[in-house]
Amino acid sequence: MDLETGSNKNHVKKESWRTVLTLAYQSLGIVYGDLSTSPLYVFNSTFAEDINHSETNEEIYGVLSFVFWTLTLVPLVKYVFIVLRADDNGEGGTFALYSLLCRHARVSSLPNNQLADEELSSYKTEISNSPDPDKFVSRVKSTLEKHRVLQRILLILALIGACMVIGDGILTPAISVFSAVSGVEQLAMHKEHHKYVEVPLACIILIGLFALQHYGTHRVGFLFAPVVIIWLLTISAIGLYNVLHWNPHVYRALSPYYMYNFLKKTQKKGWMSLGGILLCITGSEAMFADLGHFSQLSIKIAFTTFVYPSLILAYMGQAAYLSQHHVTAHDYDVGFYVSVPEKIRLPVLVIAILAAVVGSQAIITGTFSIINQCSSLGCFPKVKVVHTSTSIHGQIYIPEINWILMTLCLAVTIGFRDTRRLGNASGLAVITVMLVTTCLMSVVMVLCWHQSIFRAICFVLFFGTIESLYFTASLVKFLEGAWVPIALALIFMIVMYVWHFGTLQKYEFDLQNKVSVDWLLSLGPSLGIVRVRGIGLIHTELVSGIPAIFSHFVTNLPAFHQVLVFLCVKSVPVPHVEQEERFLLGHVGPREYRMYRCIVRYGYRDVHKDDMEFEKDLFCSIAEFIRSGKSDTNRDVHSGNDNEKMMVVGRPSTSAQGIQMWEDNFNDCEIVGTSEQNDIHSPVVNKSKKRVRFVVPESPKIDRGSQDELQELMEARESGVAYILGHSYMKAKPGSSFMKKLAINYGYEFLRRNSRASTHALSVPHASTLEVGMGYYV
Repeated sequence: MDLETGSNKNHVKKESWRTVLTLAYQSLGIVYGDLSTSPLYVFNSTFAEDINHSETNEEIYGVLSFVFWTLTLVPLVKYVFIVLRADDNGEGGTFALYSLLCRHARVSSLPNNQLADEELSSYKTEISNSPDPDKFVSRVKSTLEKHRVLQRILLILALIGACMVIGDGILTPAISVFSAVSGVEQLAMHKEHHKYVEVPLACIILIGLFALQHYGTHRVGFLFAPVVIIWLLTISAIGLYNVLHWNPHVYRALSPYYMYNFLKKTQKKGWMSLGGILLCITGSEAMFADLGHFSQLSIKIAFTTFVYPSLILAYMGQAAYLSQHHVTAHDYDVGFYVSVPEKIRLPVLVIAILAAVVGSQAIITGTFSIINQCSSLGCFPKVKVVHTSTSIHGQIYIPEINWILMTLCLAVTIGFRDTRRLGNASGLAVITVMLVTTCLMSVVMVLCWHQSIFRAICFVLFFGTIESLYFTASLVKFLEGAWVPIALALIFMIVMYVWHFGTLQKYEFDLQNKVSVDWLLSLGPSLGIVRVRGIGLIHTELVSGIPAIFSHFVTNLPAFHQVLVFLCVKSVPVPHVEQEERFLLGHVGPREYRMYRCIVRYGYRDVHKDDMEFEKDLFCSIAEFIRSGKSDTNRDVHSGNDNEKMMVVGRPSTSAQGIQMWEDNFNDCEIVGTSEQNDIHSPVVNKSKKRVRFVVPESPKIDRGSQDELQELMEARESGVAYILGHSYMKAKPGSSFMKKLAINYGYEFLRRNSRASTHALSVPHASTLEVGMGYYV
């Protein structure tokens, strides 16, 4: 028996390691595609204009030393050993850090937070290394919660990081593909007009890349890892050959002394050339941003054992070749392909183009993901999100964003037409995201990990100083290409902030103008409210109270359905919400009024699928809520308290013990019990074409009142569902500031008219939709 147990344990251990190694293999194609193509343009961007590599090789050794220590300190030490530990339930990225801070302190910009959200299983996940936070941590937390300015700074930091990731999604495909096709110049060195081939070829590849996005990466994803593996093996083999053949002593350049000597000799020009050296860590942020698709251990294994050594060998080989072939700064032979033996340049060119496409594909998919997260958190207009894979989480496609990215990518490729200016632009975007991560990480270390302020300051000073050095070197190239990511980030930042500001203003208006349940109940005798057959589904952003849009509707049309459901679909600051915790339900008013509130909670990485199962799950959840009998039927409904008692109901379709709903084309409707004659038939209506039945589990038994309530819910469902949606427009109040009028009257309203409706993912049928127009003066 003991031997069998031990065998099983070993089997489990082997299976787990097999899974880790499989994930490590897959991560090579998704995570490291961008980082692995950086040798194509680092040396070319560094030696493009600012410095020349003279016969003494000091500049070449200095650049290699900077590349080696930059790769070692930033991707290896910072990301692999520190930042990857700050995951949010397995998810990474800028918004994961912001989400952690929102859960450990009340700094969230989302106004619809509830205490029930804190009971989510993923909400409670702690990553602190100290069980008892000290007084300093408490002071930091209280300071952040009291000062709205600090909360806005955290939000703006997260938005800046998101905007720069979007900018990187435009610039990285341009520089990767353009650098890859630059090998055509080497192959056609003696042919005329070879300079005019690169730009059209790069544009054709980019158009094809973006045009194929709607198919999804899962269809060709199995090719990604082999392409990157072949590419890394190729550049490392070429690098090893160049080291052994041209300069076996180039390893001496790994000493930090050469960095000091490089800056001492080149001074200002050397400092300005750091913007090119910075490109060696392009794509490092993907290790953290794509953490949700893999695991910490798999990403660490892939980088430390394969990616890192291959990149170091590649850069050493380029430096070894250049140390024996001194050329001028304006010579095109400073690029990657000149160090490739002439006989194999053609196959290397093909592999490089494929690797550039893979790296570009990864950053484009990451851009879709970050925009989807921003939209979920109310920081970006609603867009159409297409899930291209039913099995692979996170594989999405956003048509509008895809064509905008393609247009901008082609524009910068045609406008710049050289890797130097493209490198200046891409470098600034990359280093800005890293600076944002460093700043947010320091707060996470204090607030979430309960580390001492001394460690957090050391972290910021050490890595912040390194990144600030590169940031300033990139910023001085403002007129030489670095203005592009700043302009792009500014545009996207304005869009995000205006949308977020308008969303908050709209929610606050709804909150201030909501009506109490007492008002709704008092309308019956005064206005002659008529209850018609069917279900009225009122979409609202409020988590409590009656929305003003519904009171506006009832006042002008004094009738509503026999069953009312106030539906609120909201995002919570966690990456995923379990299906068993998705629905939060409660009664609005007394039980006999048949009015319910349903709050559907999604994480910022959850899939909002456009399917008809949502409606079925919604009504099954209401039926499960009725069957539970946990609602407070004796509550004083005239107390004016809008904080209804809510109950978490799991998604019934995922549980065999929950209520199941069946629909078919018959003329009657019934409740079916599994243990006894519990059948209650609704009156047969000959005109009805649909039969609805709830299959109730054997235990626990339900009382007569719950049976009657289920009976009425079935009758209403059989009669049909009407979706009552608000179609509102916003205007700034007279006397508002000029900036507020500009943001609301023009900015927000323009974005609202050109974005998707908030109910787009609910599959609302047009024939059953009733839109209620209302003006909001904020």
